[in-house]
Amino acid sequence: MAKRLLLGLALTAATAWPAAAQEFPLRILHVNDVHARYDETTATGTLCTAKDAAGNKCVGGAARLATRLKELRTGNALFLDAGDQFQGTLFYNQFKDAVVYTILDLLKPDAQTIGNHEFDDGPQGLSSYLSRVTWPVISANIVTAKQPALRGRIKPSTVVTRGGQRIGIVGLTTVETPTASSPGPTVGFADEAKSLQAAVDALRRQGVNKIIALTHVGYSVDQTLAATVDGVDVFVGGHSHTLLSNSDPKAAGPYPYVGKSPSGAPVLVVQAGAYSTHLGQLDVVFDDKGVVKSWTGDAKLIGAEVVPDPVVKEKVRQLNVPLETLRRTPVGESKVELVGASSSCRFRECVMGDLISDALLAHATAKGGYKGTAVAIQNGGGIRSSIPAGAVTMGQILEVLPFSNSVATAEVTGADLLKDLEAGVARAHDPNAPGTGRFPQVAGLRYSFAPAKPEGQRIQKVEVRDKAGAWAPLDPAATYTVFTNDFVRKGGDGYVNLAKAKVFYDYGPELEGVVADYIKARSPVAPALDGRITRME
Repeated sequence: MAKRLLLGLALTAATAWPAAAQEFPLRILHVNDVHARYDETTATGTLCTAKDAAGNKCVGGAARLATRLKELRTGNALFLDAGDQFQGTLFYNQFKDAVVYTILDLLKPDAQTIGNHEFDDGPQGLSSYLSRVTWPVISANIVTAKQPALRGRIKPSTVVTRGGQRIGIVGLTTVETPTASSPGPTVGFADEAKSLQAAVDALRRQGVNKIIALTHVGYSVDQTLAATVDGVDVFVGGHSHTLLSNSDPKAAGPYPYVGKSPSGAPVLVVQAGAYSTHLGQLDVVFDDKGVVKSWTGDAKLIGAEVVPDPVVKEKVRQLNVPLETLRRTPVGESKVELVGASSSCRFRECVMGDLISDALLAHATAKGGYKGTAVAIQNGGGIRSSIPAGAVTMGQILEVLPFSNSVATAEVTGADLLKDLEAGVARAHDPNAPGTGRFPQVAGLRYSFAPAKPEGQRIQKVEVRDKAGAWAPLDPAATYTVFTNDFVRKGGDGYVNLAKAKVFYDYGPELEGVVADYIKARSPVAPALDGRITRME
């Protein structure tokens, strides 16, 4: 009797109290757009000086990042890199992909997607990197069938296991890579949404119901994809250098952005600025069906108070040794800070943009031999750093202009020049849009633009300065000689009409040398904004 009573109670309990649904917690740690900032920097990613260090203003860097990862990489944790480790400092200029591998091999990412700058040294440069790495480097929309060095080497996704659960990670690379880097004609970039959906569907057929999109497409594109692609739970993004944070007053928005998938499930979007100054940490809980149930997190500054990891610090010190001589080579002096921050040079006139464009035009004027009126254009995305007031070294100039571009010339009509200027300001209305690096810093011409106008109607006025120094309206029928860098001349960053020029020359001196000579000849320099670009809000 007693046994039957106990059995009945047990059955009643089993019927009345079903087992609780299993929840799964996951921590996602992430960086993006590091751009070879492996030594400590200022908060804006510029070279950390002795004065900055004395004022405890040096932040970030691989050694501090390693410390934070050791502290936070516990339990069910992933460390993800959202692309653009390549390019941006002397580390990359000197050691190329080898330095990226050396540092990331110490940090051990669980997955890495491919950014546009991973193609800056062409398919061969990326191939060299892929031959070194032991972690997944993924992208679902890179088409390599016609490129032997990469064919079959880039998988669309990877699956990692944490706490007995499988997590799918899909990579994605901006379709603008052919205009923002140098992948060449044998590498293709398929539609982002279609490629992502196909890769997600393939994972779901394998029974994977927790999926992260590790993307290098830009914040606004991530937001659009979150609403149009079904099955992604979290977007870990890069490319637009967007800081989402709940603790930084300069953040572009809260961390995370919360959207809805086509099926109505919540989708989280995160990004952590750039240059390894911040580390993103998203703690998310999934229900038993793999749907996001709750979340907390932030992207926080890796501040001066973080003690650098000694092993990584020593490796960075060793890598710095051959760079010190180059860093110390004097060029001249500046009385003012040469501001080259992306937040300035990609959206409006900036001091560094003026200086570089003036250097291009001065070089052209000194050499002569060009027809018509000469103007200069420097894409804002080609400006990668600022230089503080004081002594200017060759190392600093190489930090600003790390791409080894040569000075290029092209003869175009005023009508075609206007079209390229329109393309140049096409993304300047939205700081989170991909492709903002196309913004034209100029010399020998001045223009006004209205970012709120429809695309193609934003340039409001253009004037050019003739050899006598007089300003006149741009003449659509006249021929102008444009001095720029070879990347822009070949159509990079959307300057398609320069690419169509019948008369051109791409093999001038290196741009960094032209800028160094310009500073040396005029030192001390003190460039100031002069209104050559007017942003009409």
